[in-house]
Amino acid sequence: MGFAKPPAETRVVVAMSGGVDSSVTAAMLAEEGYDVVGITLQLYDHGVAVQKKGACCAGQDIHDARRVSEAIGIPHYVLDYESRFKEQVMEDFADSYIKGETPIPCIKCNQTVKFKDLLETAKDLGADCMATGHYVQRMLGASSKAEMHRAVDAGRDQSYFLFTTTQEQMDFLRFPLGGLEKPAVRALADKYGLIVADKPDSQDICFVPQGRYVDVIERLRPGAMEPGDIVDLDGTVLGQHGGIVRYTIGQRRGIGIGGTEDPLYVVKLDPTQKHVIVGPKEALLTKAISVKELNWLGEDIPDAGLEVVAKIRSTRPGVPAILTLDAEDSTKAHVAFKELEAGVSPGQAAVFYSGERTLGGGWIDGTSSADNRLL
Repeated sequence: MGFAKPPAETRVVVAMSGGVDSSVTAAMLAEEGYDVVGITLQLYDHGVAVQKKGACCAGQDIHDARRVSEAIGIPHYVLDYESRFKEQVMEDFADSYIKGETPIPCIKCNQTVKFKDLLETAKDLGADCMATGHYVQRMLGASSKAEMHRAVDAGRDQSYFLFTTTQEQMDFLRFPLGGLEKPAVRALADKYGLIVADKPDSQDICFVPQGRYVDVIERLRPGAMEPGDIVDLDGTVLGQHGGIVRYTIGQRRGIGIGGTEDPLYVVKLDPTQKHVIVGPKEALLTKAISVKELNWLGEDIPDAGLEVVAKIRSTRPGVPAILTLDAEDSTKAHVAFKELEAGVSPGQAAVFYSGERTLGGGWIDGTSSADNRLL
């Protein structure tokens, strides 16, 4: 863990979601003799959560975390963060969709309630560090600065979802599973006799039952489903829609129009005009983006820009790009892709890499289409 004192004198707070990864993290550290304290966050209503399999931080998962803690002999606390989660994650999620964006609430959750609020609570408990079950590696660079690197298990790597982690937070955080592959983690859960050894991984967004995100938006923002027109790239009205929040960039099915010779995709959302703009697949191609709230973990960015690999979806490989800081605001940047990228939407995250190292990232707030009709 990198401390110049015995494990027994090193207090580690483990963020326990009730799943196999965080449970194994706690069990590993307890076995190694660390002074481990487990903390689970209650993030939303139990009544909803217990009906949804694969959720985290509520209902059955809190119960599982408590039972694991009892089995491995560590103290366990449940903190009620419902109001913080609703304000900082759920409401932001709804507002982002209303603005025509495609939000990623899991990143917002890490950025706010987990790596900000919970981390401060860990410090209040006298912890030397906080450990999580995320699949990402923490390494010390040449200057002994904590760096973020991709996990050994490429299929499980979560660096994309942790790009908002600040340098100060990286110095305090530990990720014991970053050097392991998932089957090895399951094997450790069996070894420790954990009740969650065969528990499925969490899926989808934890507070969205059955993936129906529109229902959540309607509940949080009544009246947000304002109807409008579906138009083509020339502005011709092709049909009507029941709210732009029902659409995402790149969507092909369920648009609500038919009879066209070639397939049409949602290529842009205009909340001001309440327009869903559709076009051919090639209209989804993007040549550049602008990002805001840039969080940087790398070295200084040269004035001429920095060559990076930019990743705009967690499930897709990154593309080579040039990252240039805004001349007046270092929290903003321009990213020019060397290869056209498809289906980029404001609200998504852009995360930047150099080899296996995560350099940082920001929130996409503007796109430059390769199609002049969308400029």
